[in-house]
Amino acid sequence: MTDLTAPADPTAVNGTFPADDAAGQTLAAIAESEKISADEIALYDRQIRLWGVKAQEKIRTANILLVSIKGLANEIAKNLVLAGIGSITLADHENVTEDDLGAQFFISDADVGKNRAEAAAPQVQKLNPRVRVNVHTSPISAETEASFYSQFDVTIATDLDFGTTNTLNLCARLANRPFYAGASHGLYGYIFADLIKHKYVVEREMSNKTTQVGPESSTRSVLETSSKKENGKSVETVTKQEIYSPIMAIKDSPLPPEIAGNHRRLKKVHPLLTCVRALWEYQFQAHGVFPSHDPQQLQLFTMMATEKHKLHLLPSNTLTAEFLRSFLQNLGSELAPVTAFLGGQLAQDVINVLGQREQPIQNLMLFDGEESAGPVYALHPIFVDNPITALPSIPMPVEAISIDD
Repeated sequence: MTDLTAPADPTAVNGTFPADDAAGQTLAAIAESEKISADEIALYDRQIRLWGVKAQEKIRTANILLVSIKGLANEIAKNLVLAGIGSITLADHENVTEDDLGAQFFISDADVGKNRAEAAAPQVQKLNPRVRVNVHTSPISAETEASFYSQFDVTIATDLDFGTTNTLNLCARLANRPFYAGASHGLYGYIFADLIKHKYVVEREMSNKTTQVGPESSTRSVLETSSKKENGKSVETVTKQEIYSPIMAIKDSPLPPEIAGNHRRLKKVHPLLTCVRALWEYQFQAHGVFPSHDPQQLQLFTMMATEKHKLHLLPSNTLTAEFLRSFLQNLGSELAPVTAFLGGQLAQDVINVLGQREQPIQNLMLFDGEESAGPVYALHPIFVDNPITALPSIPMPVEAISIDD
């Protein structure tokens, strides 16, 4: 194992980099190809050693669009800017309110009344002066041309209603650009990824089992494999490809066949999946952003959640009144530990996607802060070996849940 804390080779000539090991070769290659400064190499040294030259080159030239600068976006911006992306555009047309001060660390009391993106930008810039920080203060929903989104390598939408999220997703697809969406609701949250068609590389120690080129699952295929010797070990390099679906397609899509056809696994599906998709449906049908305390709205949301649960053949006893009440009580709030977890996960996935390294999120990750659970579900409208078709929504009498208990 290479000792990353060992001093540089004293025989190296001033102005050059020792290249007698893998890390030294990495630094020398960057210096030659990009002519970056010594202090920049020192700043990004650890991550260069972690994910390599090519990945860091892609990261340091990436342009990111981050929409709705609230608590979750604060965490995402922090992680991406510290990783050394090329530029980030903070898009938000709304002003800072007192409610924003709880889980958002780029703003202060003095920023109340200012545009959220403009208020956060100076603090984001201080994290890494090498990153270009831009702001977009007009409503992002007005940007419907693919040419606007094609200037960004990744679009990330946070804490938006389903309709706006869907519009941004479709625009990013038209521009052939990866898209992420995320939201935090108190103790709960989610990350959604639509990378359209994404190739990536996984390096792992060779096993006795030969990796076969071809489909691995309904969404993932192995394109090619190769091997090499590294530090006396045989290392396999596997190039894979994942196929994704837009968020509109997964709102009502079936569970993957390995879950849908297994009663034991159906019982373990987290009820948060039902609640998140019911919230999307509630917003899609223009009932509002969140249900209010009005009994009629609570009954409507409860009915939608119950129907969603039945639609996917999930056991009725796994969606309890207690969980529904907890979910409704948490809507619209921000908790710093939850936004920190979700923001770290989403930013790391973006970095992996930019560098085309490691398995990305496929395609919906949930987070339950009460249970510290983070299940991931691959949701798509059609699976090759899945005969399940969407069942009609059948209204059923349900008892309204009070969220004040």
